[in-house]
Amino acid sequence: MQSVQQSLEFLATLAGEGPVAKLAAAFSAAGHELALVGGPVRDAFLGRPITDLDFTTDAHPDEILAIVTPISQAQWDVGRAFGTIAARIDGESVEITTYRSDEYDHTTRKPAVEFGDSLEGDLLRRDFTVNAMALRLPSLTLIDPSGGMEDLIAGVLRTPGTPEVSFGDDPLRMLRAIRFTAQLGFTVAVDTAVAITEMKDSIGIVSVERVNDELSKLLKTDAPRRGVELLVESGLAEIVLPEVPALQLESDEHHHHKDVYQHSLTVLEQAIDLEKSRGRLSSPDLVVRLAALLHDIGKPATKRNEPGGQVSFHHHDVVGAKLARKRLRALRFDNDTIAAVSRLIELHLRFFGYTDGAWTDSAVRRYVRDAGDQLERLHILTRADVTTRNRRKADQLAFAYDDLEARIATLAAQEEIDSVRPDLDGEQIMRILNLKPGREVGEARAFLLELRLDEGPLGEEEATRRLETWWHAGARGIASQSRDASAD
Repeated sequence: MQSVQQSLEFLATLAGEGPVAKLAAAFSAAGHELALVGGPVRDAFLGRPITDLDFTTDAHPDEILAIVTPISQAQWDVGRAFGTIAARIDGESVEITTYRSDEYDHTTRKPAVEFGDSLEGDLLRRDFTVNAMALRLPSLTLIDPSGGMEDLIAGVLRTPGTPEVSFGDDPLRMLRAIRFTAQLGFTVAVDTAVAITEMKDSIGIVSVERVNDELSKLLKTDAPRRGVELLVESGLAEIVLPEVPALQLESDEHHHHKDVYQHSLTVLEQAIDLEKSRGRLSSPDLVVRLAALLHDIGKPATKRNEPGGQVSFHHHDVVGAKLARKRLRALRFDNDTIAAVSRLIELHLRFFGYTDGAWTDSAVRRYVRDAGDQLERLHILTRADVTTRNRRKADQLAFAYDDLEARIATLAAQEEIDSVRPDLDGEQIMRILNLKPGREVGEARAFLLELRLDEGPLGEEEATRRLETWWHAGARGIASQSRDASAD
């Protein structure tokens, strides 16, 4: 955190130039108040980059629009009913919102919007004290009615009023508190944490989309582990992401196994480190992080205590992929994210057979083919999944995966393995075998693809010879019988 003096000097510089200065002058000339509010003020004191410029004012939406139109290149209605107008000034997007003093009915998180008449009143209705500070413009006066600066210095999250009232007004604030612990590295005040646990069931009135948004923002922070832990400790995870607390498997004195929950959190941390260090994905990558957190959620359903004190989780990869697909659909993630995460979970154990014996080139090709466009993410997840404290074992697995990646690179250079296709396309297959479009063409293509994976590129002439041999050796009869059965 920067010193207060440094932060005030930075804010003064920010307010004295560009869009902030233009807005301050325009609102002052129109006889209205204006203040930079919330996240930008908080982040200035924390020395964090300021990515949004949010303002609040006593002017109403029509008045805001009239003031900003002459000094902006574009204006748009973000939510007139909620008092918010946005504009683009000198290339910067800004949002200006009328003071609010909302009333909540506690059956939904949508308030009956009421415009307020003071900056202090507007700040006191906000979620946390560290977000309830404002810089009044153009006077550069810091307004902090709830002690946000003291909490900022202490690294504590607390609500401006009682947490019961704040979370009762908007239960989404409970998830925001958890996200801010990870994003800002803060702790939650004791009374606030207690209120989250006691009021966790009220999260049910929050839309799934908003829950999704907060969970995604949490996972995309630089260090989400503490936030996930608080999500579980508070009981909120049992409602919004129950597969994660379920990873806290019970064990007895005779059957010992790795702590699956703590292992999953470590895999998440290691995946984030790899995502950043390898530099081949845009960071933060939500798919990698979801897959890392959820990769073992099939274990509770597949846990078996075996003779000799061993524990097994047979097929937990397949079960976990199905559970992840179901949960992510319930949380309304997009189809591409759901497909990618579930595929990574399904494949995350595949590599461990590599250490049992050398893979053939065919097995390497299949690994690449099955991963498809998720190959880099699979590299990250598989490497991150090694959390053993046995240094020798960890080194062996790392060396083995280095070898696998090297073989993939070699084969890719030789064969363009990332786009493996049969040596003959559908048109060629139909011409050679005198077929019309149908099942037989698909079966022939599958046969050629298996050859391609097993033996590498064959060339058109050899592929044609092998196709004709396969077809005349019995495939034609099988296809004919299948066609006749379908007709019956």
